[in-house]
Amino acid sequence: MKNREPHQPSIFLSFLTLFILIGMLALAIVLFRDEALNGGVQIVLLIAAAVASAIACFFCRVEWKAIEHRIAKNFLGIAPAILILLFIGSLSGSWMVSGVIPTLIYYGLQVMHSGFFLMSCCMICCIVSTMTGSSWSTIATIGIALLGIGQVQGFSAGWTAGAIISGAYFGDKMSPISDTTVLASTVTETPLFTHIRYLFYTTVPSITIALIVYAIAGYSRETPDVHQINVFAESLKANFNISPWLMIVPAVTGVMIAKKMSPVIVLFVASALAAVFAMIFQPQLLREIAGETGGSEAFACVKGAMISLFGSTQVETGNETLNSLASTRGMGGMMYTIWLIICAICFGGAMSAGGMIGSITRLFQRMMKGRISTVTSTVASGLTFNICTADQYIAILLNGEMFKEVYRKNGFESRLLSRTTEDAVTVTSVLIPWSSCGMTQATVLGISTLTYLPYCIFNLVSPLMSILVAITGYKIFRKKPPSNVEE
Repeated sequence: MKNREPHQPSIFLSFLTLFILIGMLALAIVLFRDEALNGGVQIVLLIAAAVASAIACFFCRVEWKAIEHRIAKNFLGIAPAILILLFIGSLSGSWMVSGVIPTLIYYGLQVMHSGFFLMSCCMICCIVSTMTGSSWSTIATIGIALLGIGQVQGFSAGWTAGAIISGAYFGDKMSPISDTTVLASTVTETPLFTHIRYLFYTTVPSITIALIVYAIAGYSRETPDVHQINVFAESLKANFNISPWLMIVPAVTGVMIAKKMSPVIVLFVASALAAVFAMIFQPQLLREIAGETGGSEAFACVKGAMISLFGSTQVETGNETLNSLASTRGMGGMMYTIWLIICAICFGGAMSAGGMIGSITRLFQRMMKGRISTVTSTVASGLTFNICTADQYIAILLNGEMFKEVYRKNGFESRLLSRTTEDAVTVTSVLIPWSSCGMTQATVLGISTLTYLPYCIFNLVSPLMSILVAITGYKIFRKKPPSNVEE
C-alpha cells in the first residue's frame, strides 16, 4: 500500500460516510434520548471515523500514517480550546458556590420586568459578547445568571437559552477581538474592519428579527406569579450570603477581558478569585459541600472550594427550583464535552486525510455560476463542514481556503466570502449537538442542544439572511465579471 499513489474519492464515497454518520446519530438519539451525548454520540463518531479511515485506506490508497498525522494536527489545534473548556467548568462551579451568580440573579429579579425579559437577555448578551469577543465566556457567566432569572419568572429553558445564545453569537460575530471574526477575515484575506462593516448588512437585520420575536414571546405570555418570585428571592437570601461585594469578581473579569488578556488566564483568575470569595462569604456552604461537620473550619472551606472547582456539588435549599439551579459539575462536568470533541476531531481528520471533504467541496464549486448560487453554495458548504468536522474553526478554515480562488476568479470581493462564511459557520455551530460549540453550551447551560435549537432565532435566521441579501444583490459587487457568469 505504501507504493500506491493516493487518489480522490468519488462523491458517492464521500457522502456515504456522511449518510452513515447521520443515520447512526439518529439511532443513538432514539436509543439514548437525552443521554445520547453522554457516550452514544461519541461512539457513533468513532465508528464513522473508522468507516472514513477504511474508505481512505482501501479505496483512496491513503496510508494510515497520513490519517494519524492529520488527526494529530487537528488535536494540536484544539488543545487551547480543551484547556478553556476545563476552566469554564471551574468558573461556572466557583461562581455559583461563591454566591456571584445567586447575587446576579437576586438583583436581576428586582429590576427585570418579565414582559421584556427575553429581549433584555438577548441585548445584554449582545453587549457583553461584543465587548469580550467570546460567546463561550458570555454564556458561562452572565448567561447562567439570566437562565436562572428566566426559570424563576416562568420562562421555559429553551426560550431563555435561545435568547442568551442569540445575543452571545451576535457579539461573537461583530467583535473585533473575537477569534472567529479574526479567523474568517484572515483566511479570506479581508481586512478585519472591512469584514466587520460588511457583516452589518446581514447581521443587524437578523438580530432585529430575533429581538422582535423575543419581545412578542415575552409580552404574549401570562404574568408570572409575583409571590413565587418573592419566595425564590428569599430562598436565595436564606441559602447564600447575597452581597454587592461579590460583584468584584465579574468586575475584575470584565477588566481583564477589556485588556485583551488570554482567555485561559482570564478564566483561571476568575475561577480562583471566586473560590477565595466563596471562603469569605459562603463558609457554611463550603463546609456542607466538603461534608465536614467537625475539625478545622479553614480546612473544610479549602476542601469545599476545591470541590466547587473540579467536582459536582449539590446544595439542599428546600426549594426544588433553586436546588436544580445551584447544582454544579465543575471541571469534571466538562469531560463528556472533551470526549465528544476528541471523537469529532478523529472523524474530521479521517474525512480530511481521505480527501472526502475535498470531494464535497468540489461539488459545491461546480454549482457556483452566479451571485445567488455562489452565496448559497458557500452557505451549504459551511453547514456541511460544521456537521462533518464538528468544529467551527476547521469549518471556517476549510470554507475560506476552498473558495478563496473561486470568488477571485468569478470577480467577487473577498469580503463577501468572509461574511457568508461567518453567517453559515460561526452562528450555526452551536446548533449541532455533536459539535464542540453545541456540546459546550448544552453542558454549561444544562440544556440539550435540541431543546434550545428552535429558539435560537438569530442563529437560524443568519444563514437565510445571507442568501436573501444575495438575492437582492445589495452591496454585492464584482470586479471584471467573466462573460460566462450568470446573475
